[in-house]
This record gives sequence, C-alpha cells and structure tokens, in this order.
Amino acid sequence: MAEEVISGSGSSGREGEINIRVGLTSRDSLDSRWVFPGEDDFEIEDNGDGDDDLPHRAAVDSEDEDNQEHRLIRTEPRVDSFDVEALEVHGAHRSDYEDLGIARRIIHAFQTLGVVFGDVGTSPLYTFSVMFSKAPIKGDEDVIGALSLVLYTLLLVPLVKYVLIVLWANNDGEGGTFALYSLICRHAKVSLLPNQLPSDTRISNFILKLPSPELERSLKIKERLEASLTLKKLLLVLVLAGTSMVIADGVVTPAMSVMSAVGGLKVGVAAIEQDEVVMISVTFLVILFSVQKFGTSQVGLAVGPALFIWFCSLAGIGIYNLIKYDASVLRAFNPVHIYLYFKRNSVNAWYALGGCLLCATGSEAMFADLCYFSVRSIQLTFVFLVLPCLLLGYLGQAAYLTGNLNGAEKHPFFLSIPSGIFWPVLLIANIAALIASRAMTTATFSCIKQSSNLGCFPRLKIIHTSKRFMGQIYIPVINWFLLVGCLVLVCSMSSINEIGNAYGIAELGVMMMTTILVTIVMLLIWQLNIIIVLSFVVFFLGLELTFFSSVLWSVTDGSWVILVFAVIMFVIMYIWNHGSKLKYETEVERKLPMDLMREIGCNLGTIRAPGIGLLYNELAKGVPAIFGHFITTLPAIHSMIIFVCIKYVPVPVVPQNERFFFRRICPKSYHLFRCIARYGYKDVRKENHQAFEQLLIESLEKFIRREAQQRQLESDGDEDADSEEDTSFSRVLVDPNGSVYSLGVPLLAEFRGSSNSISEASISEEVNPSSPASPLISDAEHSLERELSFIRQAKESGVVYLLGHGDIRARKDSWFIKKLVINYFYAFLRKNCRRGIANLSVPHSHLIQVGMTYMV
Repeated sequence: MAEEVISGSGSSGREGEINIRVGLTSRDSLDSRWVFPGEDDFEIEDNGDGDDDLPHRAAVDSEDEDNQEHRLIRTEPRVDSFDVEALEVHGAHRSDYEDLGIARRIIHAFQTLGVVFGDVGTSPLYTFSVMFSKAPIKGDEDVIGALSLVLYTLLLVPLVKYVLIVLWANNDGEGGTFALYSLICRHAKVSLLPNQLPSDTRISNFILKLPSPELERSLKIKERLEASLTLKKLLLVLVLAGTSMVIADGVVTPAMSVMSAVGGLKVGVAAIEQDEVVMISVTFLVILFSVQKFGTSQVGLAVGPALFIWFCSLAGIGIYNLIKYDASVLRAFNPVHIYLYFKRNSVNAWYALGGCLLCATGSEAMFADLCYFSVRSIQLTFVFLVLPCLLLGYLGQAAYLTGNLNGAEKHPFFLSIPSGIFWPVLLIANIAALIASRAMTTATFSCIKQSSNLGCFPRLKIIHTSKRFMGQIYIPVINWFLLVGCLVLVCSMSSINEIGNAYGIAELGVMMMTTILVTIVMLLIWQLNIIIVLSFVVFFLGLELTFFSSVLWSVTDGSWVILVFAVIMFVIMYIWNHGSKLKYETEVERKLPMDLMREIGCNLGTIRAPGIGLLYNELAKGVPAIFGHFITTLPAIHSMIIFVCIKYVPVPVVPQNERFFFRRICPKSYHLFRCIARYGYKDVRKENHQAFEQLLIESLEKFIRREAQQRQLESDGDEDADSEEDTSFSRVLVDPNGSVYSLGVPLLAEFRGSSNSISEASISEEVNPSSPASPLISDAEHSLERELSFIRQAKESGVVYLLGHGDIRARKDSWFIKKLVINYFYAFLRKNCRRGIANLSVPHSHLIQVGMTYMV
C-alpha cells in the first residue's frame, strides 16, 4: 500500500546527496589497471528485443549479478570528467600528510599536540585527587603504591594498547569505533543494510587482502559472521554502544578538564568558593564551544605551542619536586608495590581503580582523532614527548605528597607547584584544559560523521574547516548539544570526584568496545596467531572489566547521568538504523519489474517531453517504485531519465576513477540510465547544480562512446575472442595497489595493433574516422551520433531534479512497540534531520518531488 504526495518546490529532499565543487577539472588516473568490461561504464540493466543496435551478448544487470561472466581487460590511464573530488587531494591512495617539508612537519607536530593529546595531557590535574578521595592514604607506602598503579596504567593502556597496537587497526587513516566496523565490513558482509553490490568490492582500496584459503580459521570466522544474523546484530550493537560512549565522553571531558583546572584558584585564593569555580567553568565552556567552528587547523596551531609549554611545565615541576622532596618514589616502577597497595587497602584500593583510570583518559581520542593526523606522528609525539612528561609529572606529585600527606585530597598538583611560578602555571593549566576539551569534541564530530554516512545516525549539517585536510570537520548541532550537556553536568555535579566517576564510565565503555572490535580485526584481517589474539583480548579486556567494576560500584554518586545520556544516544542510533533498513528493504521489494517496463514501451505509457530528468533515489539496483508514481501522476515525463543513487561504501575514500558507475536501463530507445555515485565515509562533497549537470552530461557522453567502442570490438572479435566468452570467471587476485588480476582467465587483449585497441575503450576519444568503414561500423557510428545529438538536445531543453522521497509507517495490525518506534520515534528523526536537498543549490523551479509512504 502506498500513498503519494507531490511537491513542486522541493520542501523536503531525497535520501542521498551529491555535492560537486565548481571549477574543478578532471584528473587522469596515474596508472593503468585491469578492469571488468562492464564494471565501470559498460553495463546494461536490461536489453529488450526491441533494439537492434544492441548486440545480443550485451551485459545484463539482474539480481544475480554475481553469476555473470567476467573478463578482464587492461586499460590505459584514462580521463573521466565525472571524477570529482570536492577537496584538492592529490591522489586517492596517498595520505594527506605525505611529502610535508620540515617546517610543515613542525607545524603539524604542534597541531597534533593541540588536538590529540590535550585530554591525556591534563590528567595529572585530577587523577591523584580522585584516587585519594576514594582511598585515603595512610603513609608514604600508599603514595608509592598508588603511583605504581598510575605508572603501569599509563604504560599498558595508552602506550601498549593504543599507540603500539590499536592505531594500526585504522581504516586507511581513519580511526574510531565506526572505522573499525567499516574495516570489518570490507572483509565480511556483516552490514545489515542490504545495498551492497558485487561491484563495490572491486573498488581498488575496498579489498586490502583476500583471506587466504590456507588460513581456515579466518575463513570460518568470515563465513560464520556472514551467515549469522544474530552475530551481525550483536556486532552492530557493540559498535553503536561504543559510539554512544564516545559522544558521552565528549560531554564529560570538557566538564572534567575545565572544572579541575579552574579549581586551582581555590589554592591560590583562599576566598574562592566552589560556586565561583562553577560559574567561571561555565564561562570557559561557553567560550570553548563558541570558537570550535574555527576548525582544527587554526585552533590546533594556535594552542599547540601552549600545550607544548604545558608538557614542559609538567616535566619541569616533576623534576623540581623529585630533587626537593623525595627521589625514592622512583621505586614505584617496581610492580610489587601494586600488590602491596591492594594488600594494605583491599576494598578501598579497588575503589581507587576508578580514579586511577583517569590517567589514561584521552587514549581513545588518539585513535578517534587519527583522521586528522598520521599514525607515525601520533606515535612519535606520544613516545618521545607526551609520555615522558606525564611520567615526570606524576612522579613529582608523588614526591611532594610523601612529605605533605594532608594535601592528597586537595588538588595535589597545584599544591606541588613552586610558589614563584604558581600563577603562570595556573594560567597554562587552564589553557591546557580548554585544549583538552577539544580532543574528544573533534573525535565526536569525526565519529558522528562516519556513523551518519553508514546509515547509523540522522543526517546533520557538516562544515569542513580545512581546504587541505578533508577530515577536519565541524558539526554545529552536535557542538551546541555537547555544550548544553557539559553545562548540565557542571551545574548538577559540583565535585570533580563525581564527574571523575562519570568520566571513567564513558571512557571504559569506549575502551571495551574497541578491544572487542580490534580482536575481530586480528582474527579476520590480520590473521595473527591465536595465542597472540587470546593474550591481547584476555589481558586488556580483563583489565578494563576490572576498572569498569570499580566505577560501576560508585554509579549512585551521580555518574548515572552519563549512562542515561549514552543510552539515549544508543536508542537514537539504533532506531535510525532499524528504520533505514526497513525502508530500503521495502523499496527493494516494491521496485518495478523489468517485464512491466518492456510492456509499457519506450514512451513509458505517457508523453516524453524534451529535457533530462535526474531522479534521486536510494535504490542501487532496479527501477524504484516511486518512478511509477512519476509517470502515472505527471502529465508528461522527460525524454531522458537518469536514476541517480548516492551510495556509501565502507571505505574512507573512493578513488576518483572508480567513483561513478554507469548503466543503461532497457533498450536504447527508452533513454533510461543509472548513475551510482559511490562515496566513502571520509569523502567530502559540495555541489553547484550547474557544474554538476555539465559534468554529468560529459560523463554520460563518454560512457556512450566507450559502450559503442566496446560493441565494435566485440563484433570484430575472431573465434578466439568468442571462445573467451565461454570461459567462466573463477578467481581474482588483488594487488596491494588495487590492480586486479585473473587466475586462469584469458584476457581480451590481442587488439594492440589496430586503431580500435582495448585502451581506447577506456577513454573518451571518437572512433577514428579515417579507418576503413564497413556497413556495420558505419551504422554504429550513425547510431552513436544520433544518441549523442539526442543527449545534447535534451540538455538544451533543461534539466529537472526529480526527488523521490519515501516514508514508512507500521501496519495497523503491528505490535504497539513497532508502531511507537516507526510511526513516532523514527518519523520524528526523519522530520528533523537534514534533508538531502539542503546540499543542492538548485532553484525551486527546477525541483519536482514525489513522496510515497510504505506500510511495513
């Protein structure tokens, strides 16, 4: 059952989006490559009997695309005017941070400090305060034991787990929970959204490494994941839970960092009360989130030197306190003091674990902010600057506390600062706290963008703050949402001890999800020895569960607020994903059969008016049902229709020469085409409709030329070429550079001597008019020119954007829960999310929208 709604103004928009920048020129692919003749440009969805121009053996697009015969041909570097990258990134497989000069590397290092390490860098402000509030110290040995616990937490979690292991589990430079999920989706079909196509896996950077047949464990895990719907749902739940904790972490990090830094005023000015600290913290937070829109590069470069001074201050104060008070605290590097600490304090020591974990906060930010910087820069900066300064800072605080036990619960960091430099350090500490607040904020932006592109979060307005590095983004709605959450947290929990417990819950939730997902990556993709994998998951997951048990025990202190916040975000993401999945599945079921398209004829049962209609819809295969409403509701339909599908694949960036996938639908006389625009979740898109239309027509003309050249090659083929047609496709080998090679499949490549070489099939050159023309070739040329002329005339008549907008509602006999979720919650999210039309700068006079409501 469907209800239709027509809107000529385009008040609501399509599901997909295409964004093209004006003034960008096409780029050549740098290398020749092996392709499937029918994969990129020459693939016909249906060839009816009514078109004599089409050869009988034209490729047919059906639901059984996997069963088609595939042959490989070698193509030369090609020019494709539709290969548009919104940002000027030179090379699809190259890092944004390669080939930087020495000066740029120094600037980059400062930006790394300002964006990535602010969170973990400010942990000395509050770690010991929270620890000793839960387990009061009774002597110097307790200080040594607590210090030993902090030192080994720093070495094991941020250094060993994240810097040495997890950072390498990135998805082509992208880090975070959803990047791990996308990496797994690239190697196993575990996505619940059924819009995958076999052609997606032929993107050169989609398959990093095919599972080897010799490694049976990896293959069995892959088959089990793909066959079990329960495991797929469980994996998605883990990913959504981790993402919700990242968002919750983005709320609690600014509150904790700013409150602890401003609290130092109570040490310098005795008259300052906690209420004044809260008011000043609120002011700082408002300023912080107000400057977030200026972007990572500008803010990171501005605050990078300040954070460098902060780390140097940590190290300098630590060395001063070691010399002045007690250098014997260095024996805390002996782990036996951890055992003795638990033996003396038992339950109180277990409570203190929640505070101890705070020294490792910001570890997940290093991974989530990986899209902003390179793995190597983060590793080197942490090992040679951040970690030594942190260790010295904690050692210095412990040395001070050995002679001043009364200051353990009253800001030990600020008490340990020499009086002569107290106010400068306090100023730097507050600046560093503001910087730390940005670390998880930028990580939250990145994570939400990834989840939105993969259909797990409502679409929001995303602003790209850097012209050079496309990973640097700003999401206004999320920015102000986080600000409100921070203000509520600061005003409701005036004590940093309560906020610290909430901080631990959010941080540990993300850490545990990351551990599980990295374990799957080790088994499925890295294919490591099972002993290594078990050692990793047992050790780190056991360690994190121990910490988690400590913070959960204190959840009644008020930190339950952060759990409620995380649950709300999880519910929003799950409902959106579930509703999107139901909507897509319904559209697939209701698509128009090709037999019906052949029956109604090339006029589609209506009048074909001059012009081009671009029909946007989420359906990646087949003719969407909403097209039937266009042709039955409108008095006429355009002489040429192009179905445009914006499709996200689980890779960060789709190479320019593999982004657009053209197909012909029905015979030539129908003038129906499909354009599938494939984008990675890291791709950045901006669009001007005039530039887009021009690029689209140019690309379509080149596709038609290549199609004609391919048909000519096939008609000129000898018996050897005919025998190659009968050879079935068996195995494909993918090089690390993306080249595809066949195992045991003859290549269609013995045409190099003629002017109609295979290489010509991949570029947009005209057929050589000077070559001898047989009647068949002459007819083919005339047919080609007629179709190109038809396209130009249709373009001159105008281009209209036909936006297919589908909604879903639960059937009347559905369960109450389903009605509540679909008819109210999901409908509310769809109504208030950003429409795809918002990214189209198209005049309303060029828009026609038809809406459908599906009963599910």
